[in-house]
Amino acid sequence: RYMAYYNNITTNDDFISRILGAAANLLNATIARYEKHRIYHKTLRELTVLSSRELADLGLHRTEVKRIAWEAAYGTPTS
Repeated sequence: RYMAYYNNITTNDDFISRILGAAANLLNATIARYEKHRIYHKTLRELTVLSSRELADLGLHRTEVKRIAWEAAYGTPTS
């Protein structure tokens, strides 16, 4: 009689590539969050320096500035 054996051996190369892949994913997610954060603050800064008259010319009110900056960076919230 013959028996079949199956060995699932993870090599160091597989382990290292999984670790590096996870690190790359984490780095990409961190960069994406930073970029959104930067866009939010840049938009907020640009809109807050405008006068109420300039905002009105754009069809905006000062109370909308944070929401507009948020939507510029993160998109429209889903509810």
